[in-house]
Amino acid sequence: MKATKKTALRQLRRKRRVRRRIFGTPDRPRLSVTRSNKHISVQLIDDLSGKTLCSAGSLSKSMKGEVAGGNCSAAKKVGQAIAEKARMQNIRQIAFDRNGYRYHGRVKALADAAREAGLEF
Repeated sequence: MKATKKTALRQLRRKRRVRRRIFGTPDRPRLSVTRSNKHISVQLIDDLSGKTLCSAGSLSKSMKGEVAGGNCSAAKKVGQAIAEKARMQNIRQIAFDRNGYRYHGRVKALADAAREAGLEF
């Protein structure tokens, strides 16, 4: 189903409202969530330098065979993977950017798994 201009603008307004308050620094990078119908991915971003520090997703090579699509169990594994990669770079605290998505379902499962694996929001 194609998004109409009206719904696309509504999604953009919601995304901008969230991003207005959230900014990633080298000490506390931004964890940005991208979700589609089939997959989910996350990035740790330092907004000062404009660089991605690390990323994980259900399409990445390390997740092949472990996850099946973009369901809640896949989101949990992606959350655990990003927390592990963040710990390897000595990152403990993050700013969570839900990217305009509602905080329930897959987005919540990803955030909860990242918290359980040691990240502080």
